[in-house]
Amino acid sequence: MTMFSKMMAALGVAVLATAPAYGTGFDVTAIGVRGGLDDGNLSAWMIAAQGQSKAVMCDAGTLVNGIDIARRRGTLKRSRETILHDDIVGYLISHPHLDHVAGMLIASPEDSAKSVYALPSVGSVLLDSYFNGKAWANFTDRGQAPIGKYKLVDLAPGKPVPLAGTAMTVTAYPLAHGGMESTAFLVESQQDAILCLGDTGADAVEGASRLAELWRAVGPLIAARRLKAIIIEVSYPSERPRNLLFGHLTPALLFDELAQLEAAAGGKGSLKGLPLIVSHIKPAGSGEDPRDLIARQLTAANRLGLNLIIPSQGQRWTFR
Repeated sequence: MTMFSKMMAALGVAVLATAPAYGTGFDVTAIGVRGGLDDGNLSAWMIAAQGQSKAVMCDAGTLVNGIDIARRRGTLKRSRETILHDDIVGYLISHPHLDHVAGMLIASPEDSAKSVYALPSVGSVLLDSYFNGKAWANFTDRGQAPIGKYKLVDLAPGKPVPLAGTAMTVTAYPLAHGGMESTAFLVESQQDAILCLGDTGADAVEGASRLAELWRAVGPLIAARRLKAIIIEVSYPSERPRNLLFGHLTPALLFDELAQLEAAAGGKGSLKGLPLIVSHIKPAGSGEDPRDLIARQLTAANRLGLNLIIPSQGQRWTFR
């Protein structure tokens, strides 16, 4: 077992052992966890209210391959066809980069009818660049020669929208991602919530206030112990030059941001024990596995007491 595996196994046990027992919570399955080159394991998170079969995907860079891996690990029990056609009832697409949509695109000819939830800027690129009858058949209900399988649902920032086929809602918050609009999705079930962020840069690097606005919105949920987990990207180690971040976070920048979230959630100690899943780690060309380096940097910087999780594909958690 590698140092990374040992560290993450220990962290994973700690998260499950210390998760507070209140509320209904969420079941989360890591369908894809990486950024960059690993095209069978890209950003995709299957989220369902605890104990419920109907789920939504937060991004879908990888889909069928991740379902198959989760089934082999035993974390998803039903057939691939049942999971794809029946259990997954919608897609939350944070932004239109291929490592966040490719799984959905490839699966679309064999997929069942679903809703695709996105900010209008994201939906327009899906139509113009992919579902245009040239790059790919138009499986949506808009644009050129629509087949109508996917219903595009426009999200307005800060406005909750019901997730069809579930008892959950989603609220979108725009993010700044290297000149592109990305999205954070606040998914709520009864009184509980989980936050899944697409790619994002730090406010100080992006010259924006998107994360500050998001922290102000979700801070009260943490104070009320309603927010059960956060999924957020860390693409590069802290040594990465800022001009080469391309709208992504490092461990140092993440904890700069999380200090602002702690303040919004009520001050010192307010984030202690909160599960934080670190997604979108990009592979290195050579040398040390960046997961090992980023895991060490995150652990060293974690003076806020978060329950850090660096996931592997096919893992599943219940946060409650």
